[in-house]
Amino acid sequence: MNKEELKNRTKLFAVHIIKFIESQPDSRSFRVLSNQLIRSATSIGANYRSACKGKSTADFINKIIIVEEEADESFYWLELIEESGLGNNTAVAYLKKEANELTAIFTSIGKTAKLNQQISKNSKSN
Repeated sequence: MNKEELKNRTKLFAVHIIKFIESQPDSRSFRVLSNQLIRSATSIGANYRSACKGKSTADFINKIIIVEEEADESFYWLELIEESGLGNNTAVAYLKKEANELTAIFTSIGKTAKLNQQISKNSKSN
């Protein structure tokens, strides 16, 4: 998956979260959880775009770590919605799967970037 495809995927995830939230019955508990969910889910794409414009490898890595954390946080809020019975189970299952996949993708990107940074440092010191 290239950078543009990943940008689109993170944006589509945010759109699906927004549509999911708007389709659910309103309650005090759901409102609280959905406010947290929409913040973390929309932050994934915004922070990934920022990471792509990173000023250095270290800047890129720091921003990718934030993206990874936001994806994992989105998964957490979806778990709470599911386990408290506040959302449509089919929709939540799809969104959890996507949040989990995004977390794995960004974890992998972060690990690769850190490894490449270490290799670069080691080759410069030799």
